[in-house]
Amino acid sequence: MLNNLVKSILKTAVHFLEQSDRVASDLRDRVADGYESAADRVSDLRDRAQDLYEGEDHTLRNVLVFAAGVGVGIGAGMLLAPASGEEIRGSIGDRVQDISDRVRDRFSSETGRATGTEGR
Repeated sequence: MLNNLVKSILKTAVHFLEQSDRVASDLRDRVADGYESAADRVSDLRDRAQDLYEGEDHTLRNVLVFAAGVGVGIGAGMLLAPASGEEIRGSIGDRVQDISDRVRDRFSSETGRATGTEGR
């Protein structure tokens, strides 16, 4: 009787091992198929991207992408700014005025030197 019990346990163990090997084999096949499919998709995307950037002039698209990036940056800056909108606008206005004053002063002083009348 003990001998029959051991045989039964061993047969069950072999059966489970065979089943787990079959499941593992199926899983390996599915993973391999998924990997091949993903590799094909990546290759197709790479080829499409390469086709987009070869040959044609994409200046307008590049300008639009740049403008969109600037817009997103400005929007993020406004959302994450530590000051209120009125304070930021005032600060920007002050900086623009300061820069324009500097440019105006520099060009007005260079205009006087450019005539060659200084020192005569």
